[in-house]
Amino acid sequence: MSQSPAEIIHDYGPFPDVDAVHGVTYDGLHVWFATGNRLSALDPANGQTLRSIDVTANAGTAFDGEHLYQIAEDRIQKIDPQTGDVVSTC
Repeated sequence: MSQSPAEIIHDYGPFPDVDAVHGVTYDGLHVWFATGNRLSALDPANGQTLRSIDVTANAGTAFDGEHLYQIAEDRIQKIDPQTGDVVSTC
């Protein structure tokens, strides 16, 4: 397997009221980051937080092209990023 070093193209933060980031994903438009009690969408062009979804967000964040997936304690939440609704858990 071929390997190459990652290139850091931009640092963001610090963010008000955020002690730690527990997961990060990119939906093609926004960078989503998990901070324990919410998922926040960041505009990568200017670093501004655009909106937040109040959900448990302890670790691991992913995007599949349609939904966000967020680890919340002992379950995985499937979240509609448009509405912020948790559409299912497993």
